[in-house]
Amino acid sequence: MTADQQRWLIERFEEQRPQLKAVAYRMLGSLPEAEEAVQDAWLRVSRAGADGIENLGGWLTTIVARVCLNALQARKARPERTAGLRMPDPVVSLEGGLDPERETLLADSVGLALLVVLDTLSPAERLAFVLHDMFDLPFEEIAPMVGRSTTATRQLASRARRRVKGAAVPADADLARQREVIDAFFAAGRLGDFDALVRVLDPNVVRRSDLHRDQRGAQKVARSALGGARRTGTTAVTVLPVVVNGSAGALVLRDGRPFAVLGFTVSNGRIAEIDVFQDPERLARLGLDRVVRSSGST
Repeated sequence: MTADQQRWLIERFEEQRPQLKAVAYRMLGSLPEAEEAVQDAWLRVSRAGADGIENLGGWLTTIVARVCLNALQARKARPERTAGLRMPDPVVSLEGGLDPERETLLADSVGLALLVVLDTLSPAERLAFVLHDMFDLPFEEIAPMVGRSTTATRQLASRARRRVKGAAVPADADLARQREVIDAFFAAGRLGDFDALVRVLDPNVVRRSDLHRDQRGAQKVARSALGGARRTGTTAVTVLPVVVNGSAGALVLRDGRPFAVLGFTVSNGRIAEIDVFQDPERLARLGLDRVVRSSGST
């Protein structure tokens, strides 16, 4: 490959990078793993060159998807048993504050609830669903990646679609209404009002955490929320309203530093799902300091 060809390929790849990272994020649910997959794809592309490639974007998407499929298969072979470790990474921003790359990352409203469901699929089902239903790749191009016929690949996507539809909680679309419900949740927690907390929670609410086991049921989640409020009651705690994967959420600051990210799914005016991120390593890689600075909270 000549220097001019290499330069051209680098420029075209960088143009495609946000889209490729969006594919990898949906496939893997992890921001650093998505970045690694894109870099791995670049190494493969730079060695192979792009001579004779007519649809460069589709070709690059295929390479990234293959890298992600390998990563998912390796993950399946060594399942992590630590509570919450496989929770998807949230994308956090201020309301109206997404940069263009993160807008691409979250196109098609890739909420946390969807990513959680995607993580229950087999690697082949996830690839077929993500590439076809989210990125419109034809099954004829997806089939060779999973080593199946076109018909079998279509069936993979169909099974995945049914799983997603069956597990997905129908979320309220109005961001302002979501915020009202979440504000009521935090207000009840600050006041220690157990009954008010239960009222704002769906009876079958689920609380997921990257440090603790899942909790289910309004009373159990309400008790946990009150316990958390009591534990932080003597410290300088600020709850910063943010958007988490397109829905209203909260960034909790302790002494001005990120302490937790909470993502909420509000359905029919009540909180149906809460995703809590407190793992320090995860928080450190989410770019939260930039969000805090932009909010003027420092």
